[in-house]
Amino acid sequence: MSGAEETVFLFDVDNTLLDNDRIEADIAAMSNSSSAPRGAIASGPSSRRCTGNSALRINLDTVQRFRLEALQDPRVLGLSSFLLGYPFARRLYPRALETLAHVRKFGRTVILSDGDAVFQPHKIRRAGLWDAVEGRVLIYVHKERMLQDVPASLPRAALHHGR
Repeated sequence: MSGAEETVFLFDVDNTLLDNDRIEADIAAMSNSSSAPRGAIASGPSSRRCTGNSALRINLDTVQRFRLEALQDPRVLGLSSFLLGYPFARRLYPRALETLAHVRKFGRTVILSDGDAVFQPHKIRRAGLWDAVEGRVLIYVHKERMLQDVPASLPRAALHHGR
């Protein structure tokens, strides 16, 4: 095994490769519009304090709770469509994909992120980051608590590149 194959570069997603603050601002603007159910989106620093994570993580939970409380409100489905169809690739930081390709010359690139098991991988795929790291994506509830698990998870991450 060469040195380049043994070297691994870990990249976070939110506010490292992807402008998550801008995404949250877009979601907050949508949630404040007349087409979104009032209070369906919790966003900003108070949400991060509650979850210890990105406000996007709580958004899906909040939308689901709102749906259960307002089953007849058609705006909930519109909000779901907005979140799932969001153009994450437009929120990549400039040259993020080029940076990953450049660093790949020196070793394996791996995304190490925290988030839920549904929306975070969706966001990473829609942004083009999943393919940029050849499917080497590790997502934990709290990545900082799982650092000791990363070396053992790297072979599994390389296998999870299928669609």
